[in-house]
Amino acid sequence: MKRSRIDEDIRPMSEFRTGIASFLKQIHDTKRPLIITQHGKGVAVLLDAGEYEAMQEKIEMLQDIQTSIGQIEAGQGIEHEDARKHVMKRIGK
Repeated sequence: MKRSRIDEDIRPMSEFRTGIASFLKQIHDTKRPLIITQHGKGVAVLLDAGEYEAMQEKIEMLQDIQTSIGQIEAGQGIEHEDARKHVMKRIGK
């Protein structure tokens, strides 16, 4: 996901209501999120569906990495060669 551009990607709710189609096109074309404000404060973020899915996948990967780090620190890791043998056995090689 690309970084927001303050001058283009922050819009008040009133503007969003009247221009939904153009804002949907904007997020699809730019792949940048649109920040919607109400009374001058950010209340929502609109993302392209593909960008949202990619973000979710990245979050899941980071959570898996964090879990792995915790397991290694707790002494639950195994040596590389043992892991390789285990994987090779599971795939039948």
